[in-house]
Amino acid sequence: MGQAGHHRGAVIETRRLTRRFGAETAVDGLDLSVPAGSVFGFLGPNGAGKTTTIRMLLGLIRPSGGEVRLFGRPLDGNRLDTLLGVGALVETPSLYPNLTGRENLDVTRRLLGLPGSAIDCALARVGMTAASGKLVRHYSLGMRQRLGLALALLPEPALLVLDEPTNGLDPAGIHEIRGLVAALPREHGMTVFLSSHLLSEVEQTATHLGIIGRGRLLFQGTLEELQARRGTRLLLGTDRDERARALLVGAGWEVRGSPNSALHVSASTPEDAARVNRLLVEAGVGVFHLRVEQPSLEETFLDLTREAER
Repeated sequence: MGQAGHHRGAVIETRRLTRRFGAETAVDGLDLSVPAGSVFGFLGPNGAGKTTTIRMLLGLIRPSGGEVRLFGRPLDGNRLDTLLGVGALVETPSLYPNLTGRENLDVTRRLLGLPGSAIDCALARVGMTAASGKLVRHYSLGMRQRLGLALALLPEPALLVLDEPTNGLDPAGIHEIRGLVAALPREHGMTVFLSSHLLSEVEQTATHLGIIGRGRLLFQGTLEELQARRGTRLLLGTDRDERARALLVGAGWEVRGSPNSALHVSASTPEDAARVNRLLVEAGVGVFHLRVEQPSLEETFLDLTREAER
């Protein structure tokens, strides 16, 4: 009982999960914990190790070290019954273009030994009932993606794993998939693990986030916890930025430039603002803009991943 009790809340758990390809470490000691009933956004720039991690979670490649547990059970020799509770859409779904949407689902349904009613259920969930009689070769990219999602949902999985599910979709398609993903935990108690390189993509739907850079976990927690990490800063506009920067750095402030040529000073209070202002004005630098601001979630995400790249 001890073990199972400990894992009850986590649908996916990895311990020191590592994968090397030759001298290259793609995934580096990852400790993930994905709560049941969550939409877990797995985020990081392209090449950060997201797809490699997903392939290990699905048993498609073996870890070089560490372990994967699904539903509290280690993913190893007896992995088939464990994976029956998992639906996945990884890369573009492999569909038969000369069959209809419904016939495509039927091939998989027979392999899984599911009743015919499973097809209607899956089609209805992704809003594809009307288009299911058309040949797949006449489907748009968005329709193919939704059919791929219907395939993943056929066995009514407890866990759905999606790797960049909106890649190549137009805004309407993205909006549709997003709505679908948000509804699954609510309506079917499913846990969704969703990878993306765009924070904007998952912040509307995710309840939890894991941020990865260079194969390492940089952050794991709720959206609110990520928000709480955002430090405030001063945004500063002067008539002599280089001089201002030198003065501030000399006085011990941390200063960064920004694309719109304002200076960012790591400071958070009105007193800090007054001090910075006084220092510059007394040195003959004109200050024409000064305000305290909080970086957006997007900037916090980019800062985390940029530091990892460095």
